Amino acid sequence: MPKVTEEFLLARREEIIDACAKLYETMSFKEITLKEIGKVTSFNRTSIYNYFDTKEEIFLALMQREYELWVKELNEIQKSKASLSREELADALARSLENRGRLLKLLSMNHFDMEENSRHENLVEFKKAYGSSIKAVKNCLDKFCPDMSEKDKQEFLYAYFPFIYGIYPYAIVSDKQKKAMDEAGVDFVYHSVYEIGFSFLKRILGVKE
Repeated sequence: MPKVTEEFLLARREEIIDACAKLYETMSFKEITLKEIGKVTSFNRTSIYNYFDTKEEIFLALMQREYELWVKELNEIQKSKASLSREELADALARSLENRGRLLKLLSMNHFDMEENSRHENLVEFKKAYGSSIKAVKNCLDKFCPDMSEKDKQEFLYAYFPFIYGIYPYAIVSDKQKKAMDEAGVDFVYHSVYEIGFSFLKRILGVKE
């Protein structure tokens, strides 16, 4: 029997995650099952259990990958710019969030379920990616806001990360939700992820209008 390489196993695992991501573009978390994921991979549902115990573990791995992509972008901001004003930093961070729509959707909708129904070792790997995102944002503050105290940086992080958990439902609104808000008389002004993020970031970075 031929030996299965680590690269092969990782490729199969990524195929499952890719399939989940594709389905999540048109289906809800509840609608997506291991059976549905199996339909769009090169192997069946039973084989998926060689890599993941639950669909929540697959979603957690997807969210981990989204965090890792965000960290990569944040690190690029930090490394590629010699300096940024606070307003320019707010712009860069807001644009990085705009590029992570899937991450924001996962955070706002099914984060607790994914963590609660995943094995400890998978949760630890996810938390490493989450921790790296905090570190990457902190590195940007260290470089571009040298006058900011450590206390102010910590307060920024404690405000910024809870904020990103809730931004998606405010920026991405379905026609059904719009109709309901109109009929309910809710005076809601629609803004993009970037617009909401940029406005918030300018405020917590102390950018004066």
